[in-house]
Amino acid sequence: MSPVGSFSDHDVAGWLSISPELGGALGAFTAAVFNRNGLPLRVGETARMAVAEANECAVCLGTRDRSGADAGIDEHFYDHVLEWESWPGYSAEERTAAEFAHRFATDHTALREDEDFWARCHEHFTDEILTDLALSCALWLGTGRVLRVLDIGQTCKLTL
Repeated sequence: MSPVGSFSDHDVAGWLSISPELGGALGAFTAAVFNRNGLPLRVGETARMAVAEANECAVCLGTRDRSGADAGIDEHFYDHVLEWESWPGYSAEERTAAEFAHRFATDHTALREDEDFWARCHEHFTDEILTDLALSCALWLGTGRVLRVLDIGQTCKLTL
């Protein structure tokens, strides 16, 4: 049970309503990340799940994008998120995005300084896509941490 508010564990929207200005802004940012960024769906989902694992966020780990079937995203895809470095089902771009996301969540200063990594990133992604990836990871990391710390929605699963 969350130490903030008196909402059911599944009521993420109710909790956001406590702060309508910031909750609304977070909703708009979330909508932009999921509906208007330039990341290919599999790249974004691989990165999102790497952040979800780092955050240990049940909401994020249980969230599925229903449009993913057309992009070859199924439960098998999600089952291997911890194996992003080696699972042959992920492309080089997906592995690079997962590495970025994992390091963004766990060791951001080393990520910033890793020139070899940035060279690899630029083999796969434009600056625009890297910016979308970084901003998406910022949303997933920050929101996932809030949900986890405040114990909000940690038993629910979402479908986008």
